[in-house]
Amino acid sequence: MRVLLTGATGFVGSSVLKALVAGGHEVTAVVRSQAGADLVTGEGATAVIHPLPDTEWLAMQLRDTDGFIHAATPEDDRGAFDDALLDAVFDAYNGTQKHYVHTGGVWVHGPGWDITEDTPINAPEATAWREPREQRVLRADFVGSVIEPGIVYGYGKGIPATITAAPKTGTGALLLVGGGDQHWTTIHVDDLADLYVKVLEEAPGGERYLGVNGDNPTVREIGLAVVGPDGEVAAEDEAASIARLGGDFARALFLDQQATGRKARLTFGWAPSRPSLVEELRAR
Repeated sequence: MRVLLTGATGFVGSSVLKALVAGGHEVTAVVRSQAGADLVTGEGATAVIHPLPDTEWLAMQLRDTDGFIHAATPEDDRGAFDDALLDAVFDAYNGTQKHYVHTGGVWVHGPGWDITEDTPINAPEATAWREPREQRVLRADFVGSVIEPGIVYGYGKGIPATITAAPKTGTGALLLVGGGDQHWTTIHVDDLADLYVKVLEEAPGGERYLGVNGDNPTVREIGLAVVGPDGEVAAEDEAASIARLGGDFARALFLDQQATGRKARLTFGWAPSRPSLVEELRAR
């Protein structure tokens, strides 16, 4: 397939790029700089340097593609960014059988011990902006799909760095995010990239897929893996975590979530195989 990709120099997008190329797809990556262009061409993609969002320009690019994966995550104005991007997708893809894969997140379902794609939306403030855009994709007249990743890790990157780089108490104990009893749904970035490719190639459209590996460690278990058998961890008052990490982000990290990713496994034969987050941290 001729595939357009955003976010190809980012944590998730760079792994998606590698998986697409390994799968034999012809990838064009939208980047913001020559440095980004050099990175993606080195991985086998064609680079196009252009600032996004630019609805008219992006729609023109999309007309010459078979599929589009949106893996970019701008820091500010995310809702407006995705609105402009989706306007381009609808312009170019509406009424076709072309495939579009949109990036969501499992946090939109709020706390729960058996979260599935059908769990009602109960998003924290940090991700409440996602749902209206995802509904546009799910109701579209093209093959639109939404992947909802858990907390992505791998190669020492991702949200788990909030623990690995956390400050310590006066006695040397590593501070957790909040009390530490909350579970995090997790996924290795390379397993997630494999799912993006499968959804692009095989999804029927109009569906969500949780991108989680079924391993749901507590924050305390993650912290203990960081410090090792001789180290100690300590709960942090939620107000202190909010002050340290920012209110909306910290409150999302307080969510107690567990999920298996069963739907994606059954639908696509997807089988996450990389080490769990705790295993990766212990092996550092």
